Order: sequence, then C-alpha cells, then structure tokens
Amino acid sequence: MSLPSLTPLEAALDYCFTVASLSRQAMTHRSYSASHNERLEFVGDAVLNCVIAQDLFERFPLLDEGTLSRSRAGLVNRDTLARLARKLELSNYLLLGEGELKSGGPQRVSILADALEALFGAVFMDGGFDAAQRVIVRVYGKTLQDADPERLGKDAKTRLQEWLQARHLPLPEYEVTETRGEAHLQRFVVECRVPSLEAIASGEGSSRRAAEQLAADAVWQQLQTLSQTSGTRGRRRNEES
Repeated sequence: MSLPSLTPLEAALDYCFTVASLSRQAMTHRSYSASHNERLEFVGDAVLNCVIAQDLFERFPLLDEGTLSRSRAGLVNRDTLARLARKLELSNYLLLGEGELKSGGPQRVSILADALEALFGAVFMDGGFDAAQRVIVRVYGKTLQDADPERLGKDAKTRLQEWLQARHLPLPEYEVTETRGEAHLQRFVVECRVPSLEAIASGEGSSRRAAEQLAADAVWQQLQTLSQTSGTRGRRRNEES
C-alpha cells in the first residue's frame, strides 16, 4: 500500500494531515471566506503557549515564574511567529480576499503570525498534542534551541540600554536610514550606533519599532563578542606576565 504524498507545506512541517480541509482552513483569512482560520488560531495560540512553556520549564529548572513568562512571551510574539512563517513561505499558501491581496496582506506581520498559529491549531485538531508539539519544535528549530532567557526576558532596546547604563556609557543613537516600498507595505531600515564603543549595526522591519529592535539586538551581540574577546586577551596577558 503506497503512502499518501505530502504537499510542500506538509513536507516542511513533516506532518501529513488526515483531514486535509483543516490545513486549508488554517490558511484561509476571514477576507476570503466565512470558513476562516480564527477559531483554529485560538486553539493554536493555546497549544503553542503550552509547548513553549513546557520546553522552557524543562530546560531552565532554576528560572522563576516571572522570567519563564517573559521568555515565553519573547518566543510567541507576532514578530517571531511572522519570521518563522516567512521561513515556511506561508504567504504562498494564504487565501486572502482581493482587498487584502492588494494591500500587501501576504506579507503583513499580523496575518502571517495568525496563520502560523492557526496551522499549529490545525495540527492539534488533526493529530493531537504530541503531533502539534513535534511540529512546533520542528518549526521553531534553532530559535527554541538557542533560547536565552536573559535576551528573551527583555526587548532588545531595553537590554542594550541597561547594558550601557551599567557601564556608565552613553545611550545608543537610532536613525532611519532608508524607507522602502509602497505606503501600505513599507519597510524601514534603522541604524543603531554606540559611538563610544565604535559599534554600529542596521535592522530592517515592517515598522520603525521593529527595525530599531533588530538593530539594537545586532549591536548588543557585537558588544558581547567584544567583551568576550577583551576578556580573553586580558586573561592571556595575565598568564604571560
């Protein structure tokens, strides 16, 4: 007996739907049909939060409830979901009304994030919690494996600002260096600079705020690498003297 062939989306998820209509419903926006994905999104949101909470609970046994909650929030927010949805190329499968298509709906953060949650909900309704957990862990991949509570507990701008303040250094500077695209689908490029440390990086996002966060995170990572390098050099000098 031959196995059913997987659709490209099912192959990306490594999951074959028993009820094919569930995956279609998960990709259907309310602008396209009365049978849309909002109820599946409701289920998917709950399942996703449970899976991420369990993963963090097991991986970080010493974290308190507040830090766990902030870390989970950093992993299930719309920006993270939209980024993962783009990796899955969900925009190729979305069913949207003409108005949403013309206004850039396939790339809108909220639509992509909601569709991915709906997809998780569809897997849960089709195959149960274990199946949904496997799919979520697969989709999140390194995002989950590399989860750092120190970073997830705070947004990037706050984390960078506190790091600089703790060292009595001037706060970072942000500047929009480029705006791309049509008015309804703009992309912002923001540059974050810490002149006192000669650190600079850019971030691009669908809003100025999102771009600032990405730029701040890139600068923060630069500074962590710089600190580690400086610390290693200092230890070597002490050993040689």
